[in-house]
Amino acid sequence: MSQESIFRLQLVLGYVAWLLCFTAYIWPRLKSMDPFDAQRAIATLHSFRFFGLVFVLPGVVSPDLPASFAVPTAYGDLATGVLAMLALLAARKRPVFWFFVVAFNLVGAVDLILAYYHAIQAGVPVHAGELGATYVIPVIYVPLLAITHGAAFYLLLRAQRKGAARGDHAASDGLFQRSVR
Repeated sequence: MSQESIFRLQLVLGYVAWLLCFTAYIWPRLKSMDPFDAQRAIATLHSFRFFGLVFVLPGVVSPDLPASFAVPTAYGDLATGVLAMLALLAARKRPVFWFFVVAFNLVGAVDLILAYYHAIQAGVPVHAGELGATYVIPVIYVPLLAITHGAAFYLLLRAQRKGAARGDHAASDGLFQRSVR
């Protein structure tokens, strides 16, 4: 089996394994939580995205790893991690917290989409061995990040619909009224 086939298989299986785990254990808990607490849990996971900087660390990845993939992926992860940390630091100022929750989820989701695009354009799956120690990031960590971004967006929209149904219209006050308690 080629490197590319193994990488693609492991990537798909990473999503399958995390979806099974997520739907059985994580999602029921997140749905039952207060929206603020659920988003704070997701932000905590994403605050570790600074780890993506290893894609530009010589000795961890091959010097032949295409910069067109490594550089934007590394700095997109860093930006997402910092925004998630800012959300956690702003927890006492709810409107600021919600701003950073939306920001880190938008930046993080776009980062993952662009990382896949850049990986395909640069032929990373064909040369998966060049990922070195970072190989586990796309096959183990990225599926969980993508799934939790989807969950975060769903929870944000659900909170917005509940707020709209109650007649609340202020984005930082009414939509997340439940979490202000």
